[in-house]
Formats: sequence, C-alpha cells, structure tokens
Amino acid sequence: MSSDYNEIPIPTIKRLPSYLRLLKGYRDEGMEMVSATLLADELGLKPIQVRKDISCTGIEGKPKVGFSVIGLIDAIVETLGWNNATDAILVGVGHLGTALARYEGFGNYGLKIVAAFDSDERKWGTAVGNVPIYNPDEMGSYIQENHVNIAVIAVPADHAQAVADRVVGYGVRAIWNFAPKDLKLPEDVVVQRTDLATSFAVLSAQVKLRLEQKKHRSGSTTW
Repeated sequence: MSSDYNEIPIPTIKRLPSYLRLLKGYRDEGMEMVSATLLADELGLKPIQVRKDISCTGIEGKPKVGFSVIGLIDAIVETLGWNNATDAILVGVGHLGTALARYEGFGNYGLKIVAAFDSDERKWGTAVGNVPIYNPDEMGSYIQENHVNIAVIAVPADHAQAVADRVVGYGVRAIWNFAPKDLKLPEDVVVQRTDLATSFAVLSAQVKLRLEQKKHRSGSTTW
C-alpha cells in the first residue's frame, strides 16, 4: 500500500504523526470519512499539502467524499513502520534515560526498549520499569543474540561518539541520539538526533518575537 519510505520527503514524515493523532480522534468520535480540507484546517496547512502528504501513503480518496478514516490510519501506520514492534536498547540510565525507559507511549509507535546499559555498577541487575539494566560489557553479546538494530543513546556528550562507535561495531544500524553531540558514523547507519536545547531555543525565540510584536502593536496605538 505505502510508497518507498526512502522517497518520502522528511517534512512529510514529520507531519504524518500529526495526521494520525487527529484521525484516531475522529475514529473514536465515530467519523468514517474525512476531507483533506478538514485536516488542513486543524493543522494550519493548505489542503494541497495534505493531499500530497497522504498520497505518499498510497491511499486514495474519493472525490467530494474524502478519505476513509480507518483506511488512512492503517496506511499511515504502515508507512511509518509502526505496525511492527521494533526492539531497541538504551545506553545511559541517568535522569533522561530513566524517563525514556519508563515512557510507555513508545509502544504506540512500534518501539520497545528491551534492555538498558549503564556504567554505574550499582544499577546492574536492577530495572527501570520493565527494562532490565546490564553491565555495558554485556552489550555486544546482547545485541547480537537478540538481533537488535536500534540503540537509544542518552549519555553525556563527551561519551556519545564512543558509545555510538561501539554499538555500531556490534551491529546496530540505527541510532536515536539524545546526547547533545553530533555523531560521525558510516553512511549506512541511520541517525536521528533529538536536541532538547535546539528545540527550546526555537521555542524561546518564538516567544520573544511574539512578545515584541505585541509590545510594538501596543505602543503604536493612536487615539
């Protein structure tokens, strides 16, 4: 049903989860069909952009009727690969790593953290939620025996590259990097960096801009 994932534009991939969230709400309300115009209005997009995004899933709508809500949900889930649970390991069980290990919502996206590794020997043999914590020396055998392809890295920046090199050497082909560090890895390794500082910088700058615009409008008022 879906198109080749490699051919889907990254901005489209980033919008698909937003469509999915809305569609699940519509499904729960009993809605059977939805238009691109409605989705566009909800997300502040143009209908033509929504239609282009949806076309990447391979599903087709009906003229003057729209798209099947259930069909579109299934198509987006399949396109994102969220219909099959993918095992991942977590490296680094500090405050952020602990929060990631405890987050149950990853299951909705097809991701399951099955094991964690930390250099603090006091944590070995314990667990965070249902995720057991192991000695990093066991990481290679665990990855290879369980055929794990994804690693979530939540270690300090000065350790991130070494950890990434290590897990790639063990066979990991994709890394979700939460460390504030750009990683240099082979081209065949997929890396997605989640930079909290960058996200906050964008948020902070937007707030500052809105406040300045409001102040400007207030100051330019004439009577």
